[in-house]
Amino acid sequence: MKYFVQEHNQVILHTPQTVCASKWELLRSNVFQRVLQLYIEHLQQRESPLLTLIPLPLTTQAGQKKLREILEYLCEMELGKLPDHFAYARKLLTQEARTALHELVEGLYDYWRTFDRFLVLHSEPGPSSFDRRPYRAFNNTAEALTHLIRLVYRDICENITGDHPRVYRQVSAGCDVGLIAIPKKVKLPKMYEKVVGEIPFIRQVWIAPPMIIDPPMNTRTGEFQRVESNPLKNAVLNPQEWLCYPAQIGSLIIYIYFHQRFFGLGCALSNLFEMATDEQLAQGPAAIYLYGMPSEYLSQYGSLPTVFFDDAPNRMLVAAVPGEERFGYFGYLKKMALTLHNIVMLKRGQMPYHGAMMRLALKNGRTSNVLIIGDTATGKSETLEAMRTLGGGVIRDLRIVADDMGSLKADARGNVLGYGTETGAFIRLDDLQAGYAFGQIDRAIIMSPQKVNARVVIPVTTIAEVLQGYPVDYLLYANNYEDVDNDHPILDRIGRIERALEIFSQGAAMAKGTTTSHGLQHSYFANIFGPPQYREVHEKLAEATFRKLFAKKVWVGQMRTRLGIPGYASQGPQAAAQALLALLTRPKKKSSAQGSTR
Repeated sequence: MKYFVQEHNQVILHTPQTVCASKWELLRSNVFQRVLQLYIEHLQQRESPLLTLIPLPLTTQAGQKKLREILEYLCEMELGKLPDHFAYARKLLTQEARTALHELVEGLYDYWRTFDRFLVLHSEPGPSSFDRRPYRAFNNTAEALTHLIRLVYRDICENITGDHPRVYRQVSAGCDVGLIAIPKKVKLPKMYEKVVGEIPFIRQVWIAPPMIIDPPMNTRTGEFQRVESNPLKNAVLNPQEWLCYPAQIGSLIIYIYFHQRFFGLGCALSNLFEMATDEQLAQGPAAIYLYGMPSEYLSQYGSLPTVFFDDAPNRMLVAAVPGEERFGYFGYLKKMALTLHNIVMLKRGQMPYHGAMMRLALKNGRTSNVLIIGDTATGKSETLEAMRTLGGGVIRDLRIVADDMGSLKADARGNVLGYGTETGAFIRLDDLQAGYAFGQIDRAIIMSPQKVNARVVIPVTTIAEVLQGYPVDYLLYANNYEDVDNDHPILDRIGRIERALEIFSQGAAMAKGTTTSHGLQHSYFANIFGPPQYREVHEKLAEATFRKLFAKKVWVGQMRTRLGIPGYASQGPQAAAQALLALLTRPKKKSSAQGSTR
């Protein structure tokens, strides 16, 4: 093993080869010694009776060394034969000591499994590189480690108890995630190459789902601030503490560098964004993002230094977030990356949106492309999933183009085309339709399931769908704060461009606990991720885009999901999905609105 790192509840193993080839190599490894030491300290803090029931001085180095020797022999022989090799082992033969030793081994095994466990396979480019045969590499390392740990655990327990289990549970005992990381020379301006040029790139990811992590935070606060100085200027990083996930975000390549403190969150990117190919890497990035920067480089930007810099001379956007516990939430990782995407799109003349887009093929032969724009937790993704659940009788195929962000671009014929960004979704666990998360659990990365705003990151579409570009047929604003009555139908068509721009630009939404905001909030176009920082550019694009939508007679209106109203977490999106299905299947006529045209 090259080296290993423990960061809070994370264990990260770095190796250029196989991890452990035998049971004895495992038990003699520095990782095992460290975990055993931590477990003994854990027992001390709990004042566990095991420390007195086992006749060894376990709180000392000498006692722990004796315990490791005993465990090594217990891999191959029964407890009763140990006194032939160690005189002090005779004291372990009493029923009380035997039971306590068995309980300690069970507890150590469970304690190891409480860590988020990661394996990084370091490789050099070339014909023997791990990324040439990644599946074989993961089988020989991550898979083999899982089987070896379970083998050691079961052999020791059986030799202590003299009995076999009646039920075998094949839990994940090795690593949760395996990565192949390779150093690469890529196209970067010199000042950036000096800072991040030695950081390896992730080329393959192996996940043993369901992966469950508990990051330090479960909400995000504030906006991403545009600053006038480069946060990477004079920065010095230790490349051994960082990895780069080269993300394909829409049509852009963005290098996302993450510090080992946020390793689990960084690995979860593989369920959200497609990984860039070697050919795309060679072209260089549109932006770079450092998640987990040393705080001293960002303190100049105030109390909430989540910042980005527009490096116009180098045609590069640069973003950074400090490596502090308060920023240990996936939303900081995802939303900053999407902010960078949105700004580049604005510069290229495409209007970014904060919303979800789906393409539906109906059993009556029609197809419809629906875009729902709205703020965080307004019911966009929830309505999409309700459509999937409820539409079996009328929907032949439902494909997601965008789950959270995307951009709009007019083609030569004046059609407004919608594009996406992510191939995955970052969804509130308690807002999903019943049974959905369970049905997809074998692909999910679950975050903080015991907390409010528990989330899952799960694949939902393909990069081909994200990049296809579909004409928008229905554009809806997700209104999560108004109840439904005769004057406020679930679906409410807007008849004038000025009124549509007013509603969409006000971005009203009831905060639902995914950030630290509370009550009715307003954000420019429900999208604080780029448009407010470049408002003048965005306003011109938005007006031009809406004029093209109305010229093409696209159905533009509001959809009242009621997700922000107590008691409607599931019922609101479900009713919105039913109304939308009714609209899509209704015979076409001049006015297909539910409720008045406004």
